[in-house]
Parts: sequence; structure tokens; C-alpha cells
Amino acid sequence: MSSRRILLPGLCFIVMTLAVLQTMVVPIVLTIGIQLGVSTTAAGWVLTANLLAAVIATPVIGRLADLHGKRPVLIGVLTVVLAGSLLAALTHSLLWLIVGRVLQGVSYALFPIALAVLRDEMPPRKLVGSMAVLSGTLGVGGGFGLVLTGLLTANGADYHRVFWLTVAFVVVALAIAWFGVPARPRTSGGTVDWWGAALLAVTLLLLFLALTQGRTWGWGSVATIGCAIVGVVAGAIWWNFEKRADEPLVAPRMLTHGPLLATNVATLFVGIGMFVNFLACSYFVQTPRAVAGYGFTANVLEASVVYLLPGAAVGVVAAVVSGRFIRAFGPRRVLIAGAVIGLFGFVFVALAHDHTWQLITAGIVINMFVSLAFAALPNLLMAEVSATDTGVANSVNSIVRTVGTSIASATLSTVLAMFTIDRTAVAREIVYTAAFFAGALACAVVVLAALAIKSTTPQRESTVVAESESAVPRGTPAGSTASPSTTT
Repeated sequence: MSSRRILLPGLCFIVMTLAVLQTMVVPIVLTIGIQLGVSTTAAGWVLTANLLAAVIATPVIGRLADLHGKRPVLIGVLTVVLAGSLLAALTHSLLWLIVGRVLQGVSYALFPIALAVLRDEMPPRKLVGSMAVLSGTLGVGGGFGLVLTGLLTANGADYHRVFWLTVAFVVVALAIAWFGVPARPRTSGGTVDWWGAALLAVTLLLLFLALTQGRTWGWGSVATIGCAIVGVVAGAIWWNFEKRADEPLVAPRMLTHGPLLATNVATLFVGIGMFVNFLACSYFVQTPRAVAGYGFTANVLEASVVYLLPGAAVGVVAAVVSGRFIRAFGPRRVLIAGAVIGLFGFVFVALAHDHTWQLITAGIVINMFVSLAFAALPNLLMAEVSATDTGVANSVNSIVRTVGTSIASATLSTVLAMFTIDRTAVAREIVYTAAFFAGALACAVVVLAALAIKSTTPQRESTVVAESESAVPRGTPAGSTASPSTTT
């Protein structure tokens, strides 16, 4: 009983570590380029390489956790992340920094594994609320990561401070995983679909390169178009291979089954909305008003503490109370309500952003949306998969969220660079207005996706995730038996 009491806070810290690793580097790419004497484009690979490693490694790690146990895989992932964090903190070479960020990229698997641990260990009556708090921590942690970066790199301080802080986070997380996560005997058999993993890795790698490097290479360049076309072809080959595999890494049903598809679409646009809020707000408030006629001429520290921290703090509260809402109304309704709240927040800041209080208020409202959405989504997802496939299902969902954040980052960066005030490198105000309206559109899509999820009753939504031994996913015809290849 005592171990269960410390399990949720411990897993929340582990997920907070992941969120910090995701966002801490975002504001200091320019600083890294200056201090290492490389171009901003080259320094941008500290973000790109991290995301590439994440999308390739996450589904494989999720499958390994399902097969070999969550605790050993969790410890293994944190050990790799610690090695990457130490390398990034010690090196003064861009190449080795990128290698360190690749190793840190496997941290994206921490969230789906943590959710799977909760499903194994928590009693049914506490599972919904526990997953809501854990999921909300992911959204909130991203904001705190940006705040911590602002505190550590104020006035052009050495960027290595950021990576030393990640070392400290990972050491504590590793201790928590070692002493606080219970060991369970292996309960499921099977193997890893390595050929499927390789084909999926090639597909994601090429498509992700086209997405993240399109601006640098040129959207119409041979490299960008070539990566996109070959990636699509590789994806088609992977799809056909997985349909014929006895134990596919990612069963096609996991991507086409109606409720799962709608949940992943919602996750994609939640990721877009979250990063539009982070990046657009951060860039907007740092814009020099004397040059642009808008903005607040804030430095990184002010942008983090004054404008981002209040929203992150309110997001913590929203994450804590979201479990009660999910139990009372069901995750689908909570997701819809959260997305409507986010829509109003984005529309408000798109129309009113001349005063500090307006940006802070919008940030608080939008962070409520992110926390509620991240709390609801895993409950919707786990209602559709068996307990033995929790890890890989959440891994796919994590990839979708990562793609959403990357779309937001790449698109916003491109548009900010394209539409600038004459004879300056400062973006026009209309770009930010459009970005905030795009965030509102993302929230609208989340609402539509949630409405498309056909659920029975709020009670079913809230309790189905607590069924630890559900062999047949909801939607399987009565009287039929799901085979191992279709239970995902």
C-alpha cells in the first residue's frame, strides 16, 4: 500500500523529466549556435536529432516494455538518457552534442511506459484519476521546462547549465524507477517485429526530415520532395508488411479502428495547439516593441517567468482535478470541454494581445485545455486496447503528439521567417495573429475528433480502462475472439 502511495508521485517526476527534456532546449538554440560558433541552422539539429530519435525508438521501446516488463525497460531508458545528458553537458562539440540529444530522444518512451505501469499497479478506483494527473504533468512540465531555461540562461549564461540540470533530473528519476517501481514477472510472450520496426523507422525518418528540414532545404527542393516521396513509399511497404505479420509491431487496426483513429487525430492537434501556445507566446513577448510596434521586449527570463509560469502553475491544478471530472463525466466530454476552453483562449489572444495581462490570461486558459486534454486522451486510448498492448498503443500515440509539436514548430518558424517587417528580421504582427487563430482551429479539430469517438456511457468510458484483463477490444463482434495480432 505504501509503495502505491509513492508510485504516482514518482512516475509524475519521471514524466516531468521527459517534459523538461523536450522543451528546455527550444529557447536556447540560438544561444547554442553563438557559443559553439556554428550557424543557427546547424544548431537546430539539437532539436531535429532529438525528435528523429524519439519517433524511431518509441514504438520499439513500448513493445519491449510490453514483452519484458516495464521496470527493467524503464530503468534501461533512463540509463541511456543519463548517458546522453552527461555527454551534452560535458562536450563543446556540436557533433557530440547532437549525439547526446539522440540518446536523450529515447526519453519520449517514458510516458507510455509510465502509463502502462499505472495500469498494472493501480487499483481500479484510483486508475482514472492517477492517469489524469500523470498525463497532465506532461503538458505542465513543458511549460516548466521553458521557465527553468529562462532562469538558467539569463543574460547569456553558458547553455551547459541546462544540460547539467537535466543530468540532475535524470539521476533522481533513475533512483525513483529503481526503488519505487515494483518488479513484475513476465506475463506475455512474443517477439519484437524487427523488420516492421526497421520499415517504420525508415518511414518516420524520411517523413520527419522532410517536415523539419523543408525550410532549410527549400520546400520544393529535390531533398525535401525526395524524402517525402520515398517516405510515403516506405510507409506503404510497411503497412502491407504489418498486415501480413503474425505479431506486428503496430497492428494496422491500431491506426484505422474508429475510436483509436479519432483519439490519435485529437492527440495530433492537441500537440499542435500546445506548441503554438509555447512558441508563439514566447516569440511574441520577446519582440522589440520599438522595432515592430508590438511585443513587450522581454528577455528569455521575463518571457519564461512572467508570461509562461502562471499558465504552467494553473495547468498543475487542472491536472490534479481532471481525474474527478473524468470519473464524473467521462474522458470524451472532458476532452470536448477542454478543447472548447482552449478555443476561446486562442481566439481571445488573437484579438487582444496589447497588454501583459491579456497574454497571461490566455496562457492560463490554454494551459487548462492542454492539461485536461492530456488527462482525457490516455483514458480514451486505453478503453480500446488490451492491457498487454498498453505500451505500444501509448507509444504510437506519443509519436502522433510529437509529430503535432513538430508540425507546429516547423510551420511557425517558417512563417515567421517569411513574413517580416521591411528591412528587419522581425515578423509582422499578422503572423502571430494567424498563429493564434491556427491554435483555435486546432482546438476545433480536437472537438470534432472527440465527437467522432463513439462511446456508450460516461461510466463505460471511466471504468473500461480499469479492466486489466480485457482480451477483446471494444468494437470486436460479440462471440468472436481476438487473436494476438488484432488485440492491439
